[in-house]
Amino acid sequence: MNGDSWRNLVAGEGQPICQGYICRNPQRTVRIRTYGKEGFLTIKTGRIGISRHEFEYSIPFEHAQQLLNCVCIHPLIGKKRFRIPWKNFTIEVDEFNGENLGLIVAEVELPDVNTVLEIPDWFGKEVSHDLRYRNSRLTVRPYCRWREMER
Repeated sequence: MNGDSWRNLVAGEGQPICQGYICRNPQRTVRIRTYGKEGFLTIKTGRIGISRHEFEYSIPFEHAQQLLNCVCIHPLIGKKRFRIPWKNFTIEVDEFNGENLGLIVAEVELPDVNTVLEIPDWFGKEVSHDLRYRNSRLTVRPYCRWREMER
């Protein structure tokens, strides 16, 4: 991210997210997430370019909390998500905490890989193909362990 100007576009405090992984490998990830007071189970396939199939299911919040604490690989990922309307899209900005404090990532879900997006000037470098920025990788090698030149 280039500076903090994106914060001027945010309404509200953002939603807290806690997530952990039951399985994380290049072919599939299985994630448990609490988003505010909701729980989710998400299964993602391996990438095909910058896209992949994703299946997400709502689960009881209490079940999600138990799975995060007892089943998921630790450390867990903690972050706050902000949603910013942009043109005909929604930009999701994740501000990480814990071992990933200082990392802020913006993401836009595109309807297909050929969609053209006018990038806001406050976006930083493109990291879609950089594996280090995947949440599942941040549990293995958190941002606090990156050397300054890697950031």
